[in-house]
Amino acid sequence: MRVELIQRAANVLFEVPDDVHEEIITLITAVAEDPTAQVPGVAAAFGDWCWLVYTTRGDVIEVLDAGCAR
Repeated sequence: MRVELIQRAANVLFEVPDDVHEEIITLITAVAEDPTAQVPGVAAAFGDWCWLVYTTRGDVIEVLDAGCAR
């Protein structure tokens, strides 16, 4: 699966500490590798402190938003 981030989600990755950055990347990787996470419409994935909102289109995962509670 190819991953695309809209600008708002990409900005989050540049503004967070390294450990939070790693958690968001881990969430993106998990979604990309899990066919059951690739559902039509808008979906979300949650980690210990972070989340992401995404949608899938064919072989593309589009990350719409990402954030962290820390």
